[in-house]
Amino acid sequence: MVDGTGDTSPWQGFWERGGLWRALLAAAAYLALYLGAGRVIGVWFAHSVDPDDLFATPTGVFVALALPLLVGAVVLVLFVASLRWFPVLFGPQPAGRGWMWVAPAIALVPVLLRAAGVDYGSYAAGVVVTTLFAGLLVGFVEEVLCRGVVVTLLRRGGSTEWVVMVVSSLVFALLHSANALSGMAPATVALTVVYTFGFGVAMYLTLRVTGNLVWPILLHGAFDPMLFLATGGIDETTTLAPVSPLLALATPTNFLFIALGLVSLFLARAVNGRAKGHDTPRPAAA
Repeated sequence: MVDGTGDTSPWQGFWERGGLWRALLAAAAYLALYLGAGRVIGVWFAHSVDPDDLFATPTGVFVALALPLLVGAVVLVLFVASLRWFPVLFGPQPAGRGWMWVAPAIALVPVLLRAAGVDYGSYAAGVVVTTLFAGLLVGFVEEVLCRGVVVTLLRRGGSTEWVVMVVSSLVFALLHSANALSGMAPATVALTVVYTFGFGVAMYLTLRVTGNLVWPILLHGAFDPMLFLATGGIDETTTLAPVSPLLALATPTNFLFIALGLVSLFLARAVNGRAKGHDTPRPAAA
């Protein structure tokens, strides 16, 4: 935000300095807002959701999944707009390297397998469409936050691209530890954090190799709803009894994300290689 004299406002100046703790602050503030909105919505519209099956009706999916994300999306858009960072977040990225294409491929294969293998007829009318919409919101919100805002703040703070990749993926993973508040078993929460760290790495590499935040948003936005529909749950990484052999083929790809996350810890030189000297473009004063 810029005042009438053309000077940077204190609000914009605070975030322009970037750094790790500002990145953590932004992520924590979003998580608190999202959980708070979900709690309020859950109280107001409790009658609209089947607590034993969030995907029983399109209304249940919208209220339990899409509505809190809509609140988060609006706040994120206002936050980014207040900093005039849309040109930064959706601008060119540090050049990727050819091997990084393995990341979007690992994510795209299970999307296609699940899209072909899900038993759409087992869901009530409208549930699939509403789930796809909610999934797109997940992709938008989580990518704008983690691969957009957090990545930009870390770069503004002078972090190397490897640090940016690892920390932004860790922030993304830790956001999912909030599942513990809904009663998820600690072992499942821990597995989800490890899995989502690897998925976060895949989305960061997708950002780098495609050169634009739009592509992680779209890929993430397709990945999550297909996973929801295949497992019948949220943040479920496996299917115990897949009804289709295609779903059975998709399940092992979950471990590829975990492997990618572990391997990424040793890729500092490969990730930093073409990012040397990169300076994230700053928005022009208006």
